[in-house]
Amino acid sequence: MPFREAFLVEGGETGALLRSHDWSATSLGMPGGWPQALKTLVGVMLGSQQPMLIVWGPDYITLYNDGYAAMCGARHPAALGGSFRDLWHDIWDQVEPILARAYAGEATHMDGIAFIMHRNGYPEETYFSFGYTPVRDEAGQVVGMFCACAETTGRVQAERRASAERERLEQLFAQAPSFMAVLRGREHRFELANPAYRRLVGDRPLLGRTVAEALPDAVNQGYLDLLDTVYRSGDAFTATASKLTLQGVADGAEVELYLDFVYQPIFDDDGAVTGVFVEGVDVTDRALAEIALRRNEAELRFLNADLERQVILRSNERGLTWLVSPDLLGVLHPDGYFERLNPAWEVVLGWSESEIAGRSVLDLIHPDDVERTAEVVGALAGGTPVFRFENRYRTRDGGYRWLSWTAVPEGGRSYCSGRDITEEKAREAALAQAQEALRQAQKMEAVGQLTGGVAHDFNNLLTVIKSSTDLLKRPGLAEDRRRRYVDAISDTVARAAKLTGQLLAFARRQALKPETFNVGAGVAAISEMVGTLTGARIAIVVEVPETPCYVHADPSQFDTALVNMAVNARDAMEGEGRLTIRVGAVSGIPPLDIRGDAFVAVSLTDTGSGIAAGDLHRIFEPFYTTKGVGQGTGLGLSQVFGFAKQSGGEVLVESEPGRGSTFTLYLPRVSGLSETARPLEEAEPLTEGHGTCVLVVEDNPEVGRFATQTLAELGYHTVWATSAADALRQLEKIPFRFEVVFSDIVMPGMNGIELAKEIVRRRPDLPVVLASGYSHVLAEEGAHGFELLHKPYSVEQLSRVLRKAVAGSRRGRRDRL
Repeated sequence: MPFREAFLVEGGETGALLRSHDWSATSLGMPGGWPQALKTLVGVMLGSQQPMLIVWGPDYITLYNDGYAAMCGARHPAALGGSFRDLWHDIWDQVEPILARAYAGEATHMDGIAFIMHRNGYPEETYFSFGYTPVRDEAGQVVGMFCACAETTGRVQAERRASAERERLEQLFAQAPSFMAVLRGREHRFELANPAYRRLVGDRPLLGRTVAEALPDAVNQGYLDLLDTVYRSGDAFTATASKLTLQGVADGAEVELYLDFVYQPIFDDDGAVTGVFVEGVDVTDRALAEIALRRNEAELRFLNADLERQVILRSNERGLTWLVSPDLLGVLHPDGYFERLNPAWEVVLGWSESEIAGRSVLDLIHPDDVERTAEVVGALAGGTPVFRFENRYRTRDGGYRWLSWTAVPEGGRSYCSGRDITEEKAREAALAQAQEALRQAQKMEAVGQLTGGVAHDFNNLLTVIKSSTDLLKRPGLAEDRRRRYVDAISDTVARAAKLTGQLLAFARRQALKPETFNVGAGVAAISEMVGTLTGARIAIVVEVPETPCYVHADPSQFDTALVNMAVNARDAMEGEGRLTIRVGAVSGIPPLDIRGDAFVAVSLTDTGSGIAAGDLHRIFEPFYTTKGVGQGTGLGLSQVFGFAKQSGGEVLVESEPGRGSTFTLYLPRVSGLSETARPLEEAEPLTEGHGTCVLVVEDNPEVGRFATQTLAELGYHTVWATSAADALRQLEKIPFRFEVVFSDIVMPGMNGIELAKEIVRRRPDLPVVLASGYSHVLAEEGAHGFELLHKPYSVEQLSRVLRKAVAGSRRGRRDRL
């Protein structure tokens, strides 16, 4: 029978459940005997729409209202009147410390806690803030905890939208072709500057500095005074072809610029000026051209005084030139026909002046060139000169010849000169055809070399595996021999994986894991291992600058490239000589005529036999080697080549037979460490029988069966989905069933990376581990921050990466509570 206590009157559905609950079976007893503090809190809770919760007594008896019931999901109404421990049993290790602090008399508050709530007919992501307050009896002893919750979903979503909009605006700001900057405060401090602005001022440091600090040479030219005026008055300022002289940062040379720009004041909501927006374009080329034009006009006016005397002489000269010139000369009417032609027309094309004069030039043009020629004729009629315009004219015998034209409009007519370039065109075409044939031959030779090398090496590896499996099938095999054959198979698989990795490195298709690191420190750290590889008879000299040289690349691939070059040098010196390793910062790559870009150069110079000139262009080809049979695969330098290209750099070699070789690896230089490196945390081991549930996503039946069987052997529970769509359905079916997702990358439809992004969007706290033997998506874009397990992987590797992912997720949940 429902209770009629006054404090239980309200509360909607949950209030009705509280009134009908059998409280005599709990330590609280009948509601009439409840402590006054509890009655008061229950009355307040049931009368509020805000989610509220009460935990009372040593048994942690749980009472809540309709708002909190929605957060309990399927656990309501069974949790009402029960133990708070039973309500949140699955995350008790995170909830219990909060409850203990409240029972110890300490109030706590948490904000931005995510919940998946089933309301409005579907599950949705919500966010809440929680305030946990201890409740004391008349004696001052803590007897319970009161929790008031407030939904912050709207605020979180609004903050996300605002952040996304700001990122979009910043991207547009960065991609704008004009230079732009935002200056804040009376001191005009740089808040934003897009790449075009930074290039304009010579890539000097700007952000956080004032205009006076960053551009002191602009202060004396009046630009700071203009900014002060705009900030003080609130009126915009516009300038056209304004001159600015800057001192070069790199070489100290002065750079003279001409700019069209506007200073636009930035106002706050109260109408006060808070900054200045700068936007403009570099018009230096146009301004210098106008200055040169004015200078030429002055010179022409000076020469005009002597013009009459020269006209007669020049007329005679032009008349003779007109007659004997091998180039086609003519006077073009604005309507598109020639009024006059010189004799060369008949010599080159076979047409007499009477046959062409008065006839539209388009009648003699090759059909493919008519549209372009009509545009040029129109431009000449509009007063625009034409230089080095090429088209084909029909000859009298029906053929075509290529002509290169220069035409200048003057006095309503255009004066044209055309040179016959038919033979030059033929030579260019023949050269292009020969070069294409050479490239095709080289490509086919490289493909043949690659195919033969892959077949040879893999057949060797398969021979070992096949022989070992055949021997393992023999009955009565001794344990030590069985172990030896199994170890041979395992070692051969590792060598095969290394071979495919080297091939992917050459093809620039391996998934790199770039980090920002100091090249000098990396070379110094690996130099001892290089000394071990080269042997005692080779002296190793390492020259590293005191100033750190940072790059953003895969450090493991960098070490491999360094070792490959060192081993190549060792073999060239036949085990005896001197190997010098130098690290230095350089501007550009002179042999490739790349200038101005910042690189770190790592060079290895040996005193070996050198490389023949005929072999230099082939040394980076896969499987190409000058060593004897069994002395090398020919993939070491290919890995160096692929790593350099995929990292945005280059690798070059200089060598002279008998005088040694120098291999230089160029990698793009960066300013420094982007963030403080965090120490790797060892994954917490899972206890036996923990029952961690893994969602396995794999479209290949053999691999899927192997993965689920392996995880079962390791003590995991698994659910196998054969596609990304199937995986998302499993996640929706029971949202909190899985603690980790283990997915292949290459799948039909939605790939593994796209699936991982969608899972993070829906369940930010659910870790995802990806696996792949090769993926072009990985090669081009990377793993996007997800844990990555390379195929083929071992049972130990699979166990380790899953333990790490699950442990990291649990720590994250504890930190949020």
